[in-house]
Amino acid sequence: MNKPMTSDELLAASASERIRQRLERSGRRFHANDNISAFIREGEIEEVKAEVESHLKNVLRALVIDTDSDHNTNDTAKRVAKMFVDEVFRGRYVPEPKVTEFPNAERLNELMIVGPIKVRSACSHHLCPILGRVWVGILPNEHSNLIGLSKYARLCEWVMSRPQIQEEAVTMLANELQERVKPDGLALVMEADHFCMHWRGVKDDESVMTNSVMRGAFLKDSNLRREFLSLLSKRNNF
Repeated sequence: MNKPMTSDELLAASASERIRQRLERSGRRFHANDNISAFIREGEIEEVKAEVESHLKNVLRALVIDTDSDHNTNDTAKRVAKMFVDEVFRGRYVPEPKVTEFPNAERLNELMIVGPIKVRSACSHHLCPILGRVWVGILPNEHSNLIGLSKYARLCEWVMSRPQIQEEAVTMLANELQERVKPDGLALVMEADHFCMHWRGVKDDESVMTNSVMRGAFLKDSNLRREFLSLLSKRNNF
């Protein structure tokens, strides 16, 4: 942890350093897949993008790319900075989307499946794309909160648009849904292509990664788990 800055030092510091100082003073973690929106002040995101752009120009220079005379890379640093902050890593910098919850008035207690939901993320090891699909299984009870179908997609996008590994992303999404819906059972399955395997290393463009999280009734009841996975197989060529 860095030494806390004085008030004058904070005023003179970059936006990223000011945000970092707030996080450290609060004892909050800020790993690649953490949301830090509560520590960002108005106007600072634009400053962060400008800072990232400046550093990316140095990266391109270190790669011996003449961005001054190369018309294809004149604005690459600016475009990439905007892409990282506003799109690919957006889930780190914006608050959780508002999700309207409804009481389970009809006391529904049958299996519900949502998906496939298309998701886009990035590998935190190489910052390469992860493109995949998520299926969600819910077994509600009379006390569960029901959310609209589109809200599952919004929560998925918010959690997935961060640099991370797939195993942690699915667990993080499960935590969000568990807290909101409070079902008797929750099941998630994610299947994704990892471009860190497509572009580099073994350069294998056929392999996909599939992992799951099973909680509550899905973990305890093998018949329910089997029904969920069977329905995925029949309806989604899973």
